Amino acid sequence: MSDYGGDDHEPENYDYEPTEEVFDDAEPDDFLDQEGLEGGDDGPEGESYQPAVNGENVIVSGDANAGYSGKVMEQSREKKVPNDQRTTTPYLTKYERARVLGTRALQISMNAPVLVDLEGETDPLQIAMKELNQKKIPLIVRRYLPDGWYEDWTCEELL
Repeated sequence: MSDYGGDDHEPENYDYEPTEEVFDDAEPDDFLDQEGLEGGDDGPEGESYQPAVNGENVIVSGDANAGYSGKVMEQSREKKVPNDQRTTTPYLTKYERARVLGTRALQISMNAPVLVDLEGETDPLQIAMKELNQKKIPLIVRRYLPDGWYEDWTCEELL
């Protein structure tokens, strides 16, 4: 049959006959390795999945599904620049300002407590701007440095 029509009167003749294909039934019944699944909580060498305790340095994450992320959290805290040794500028960039205002406006729109007098204001973005002007936004700006370290600045410290 053609897309352009005109061949509706021709009978459909096929030059081939459909053949029945024979499939091999030698496929495995189960693709999983049952030896690795059985045997309890211990691993293949008999080791249990417990984090190693390094003296008194045990960091516990608040997320129960986080697994053993204590070491990662401990390492990230070691990369924080102390507040008295910060090198970046104490000025809020336009990108940080947009992120802070958007985050705070979202919080306000989801019924977070407002930290300034409203004076009839209902727009969450306007309320967030008012909070930023009065330096009352309870957020921290984290600036990552090229060497992997980071600096934390509170919105009260930034100009």
